[in-house]
Amino acid sequence: MLTDKVALITGAAHRIGAETARTLHAQGMRLVLHYRQSRKAALALQKSLNEQRPDSVILVQADLLSINCTPTIVQQAIDSFGRLDVLINNASSFYATQVGSVTETQWEDLIGSNLKAPFFLSQSAAPFLARHQGCIVNIVDIHADRPLKAFPIYSTAKAGLVMLTKALAVELGPDVRVNAVAPGAILWPENIDEVTKQRIINRTVLKRKGAPQDIAKAILYLIKDAGYMSGQVLTIDGGRSLKT
Repeated sequence: MLTDKVALITGAAHRIGAETARTLHAQGMRLVLHYRQSRKAALALQKSLNEQRPDSVILVQADLLSINCTPTIVQQAIDSFGRLDVLINNASSFYATQVGSVTETQWEDLIGSNLKAPFFLSQSAAPFLARHQGCIVNIVDIHADRPLKAFPIYSTAKAGLVMLTKALAVELGPDVRVNAVAPGAILWPENIDEVTKQRIINRTVLKRKGAPQDIAKAILYLIKDAGYMSGQVLTIDGGRSLKT
């Protein structure tokens, strides 16, 4: 049972993060929802969930590129709810970086949000997670294995997060399980045309796009039912990774 257990979700105001929050809250969990700039959306989500179950959700604002904030975020969860059972590293920057014009700022942002922040948050959370045989779930990407054209830094960062998942499973076991979910075509990036969308869908075995609920359900499985699973990546991509 997940009733009254506590999950910290980064990048929780929108998209997969918000859907995951709703899914875990429906299972009885209490939530610490992190956001960076999306205060309005985060407040609306918190209000909606707290109306269902008072005082079950708090918000934490932070720029995860500053690793000094990671112990504070974790401590806010402990101060508010007295425990931490799950860390979901969902926050991510995603944009193209054409080789030949990449800046150091872009490198620091993409590596920082997709790899550096998950490591330091996991490091801060690990002692508290261990007290309750908790777990970490990292949101990676199918492009960790097959790089996305024009996204070399993002693809590299997600590949690093896959290895971090495996490394932390070794480092934190047996007290903390660490797994990952790799989404495929779930939500479209901005400025993607219909022809490109259809081409991506055609490359899936199931011939359709997935939904944020598919990822949220996979995360729930890793938290609730995967007690003998650690260091693994669940790929939720409609079979797209089977095709060249």
